[in-house]
Order: sequence, then structure tokens, then C-alpha cells
Amino acid sequence: MPQPGRPDRALVVLIGVIVALVVVALIVVFTTAEPARLDANTPAGAVQRYSAAVLDGDDEVAARYLSAAALTGCDAGAPAYGDDIRITLLDTDERGRAATVRVSIVTSSGAGPFGSSEYEFQDAFTLVQADGDWLVDQAPWQLTICPTGTGDEPQ
Repeated sequence: MPQPGRPDRALVVLIGVIVALVVVALIVVFTTAEPARLDANTPAGAVQRYSAAVLDGDDEVAARYLSAAALTGCDAGAPAYGDDIRITLLDTDERGRAATVRVSIVTSSGAGPFGSSEYEFQDAFTLVQADGDWLVDQAPWQLTICPTGTGDEPQ
């Protein structure tokens, strides 16, 4: 029997467990924020910034990461960034003033009768270096944009 004025041990343990769970939850929330920003002066960093701008719908910023050839020969497919899309860096192959950045692209859509559907595949960005900056020369079709006033925009 607990003494008067002294808390029950079970209650103290229960409160300790609850506090520990809250602390763990806070750590998870605050450490799983945005992915680390890669150096903008690398091919992978340019791809990261370009892709983030495309996914945010900011074609003006994304266009800053496109080469002159990509802007003038613009031929956008049907963009898939309306769906939930995740891009993961696989590797980078740098060859002088050209580079290839391979990525994994996962798109998920809808919540059909069996839940959402997901499709994963690998593709690559090709980049060129111009005036010290890495620029996207060709992007996977899901992330290809044609900014207003460039190339052959769809009507």
C-alpha cells in the first residue's frame, strides 16, 4: 500500500513512458524535414534544385537550370508532377564539361479500391557545364518543362 503523499510507482512509470514517447516523436518530426541541400556547383545539386522548382510549379526558377539547347528545343511531355512524385539520387557520372545524373523516380497516384498505386523506375538527367554552372540539357519526361516564351510550347 502506497504511503500518503507518495506517488504510486506504476503512475510514475506510466508518466515516464509517455514523456519518452513524446520526446521520440518530436525527434522524428524535427529530423525528417527537408533533405540535405547538395552543393549547387555540382551536377547532382543542379538536378536537385531544378527538380524541386519543377515539383513546386516554379517554371521561372526551373528555367534558370536549363541549358540554351534545352530552352530552344523544348519539347515537354505530359508532366507527371501533379501526382505524388519522389526522386532519389542514384549516382553521378561527370565527364569534363558533361555529366549524367541517374535518379530513381517513384510516382504514386489515386487511392483506388486496393489503395494507392506506385510506379518506380530509373532515368537520367544529362547536364552540360556553361560559364561554370551545371545546366540540365535533358530531363526525364516527367520533369521536362517548357517555360513560357521558349521553344515549341504546346498550344
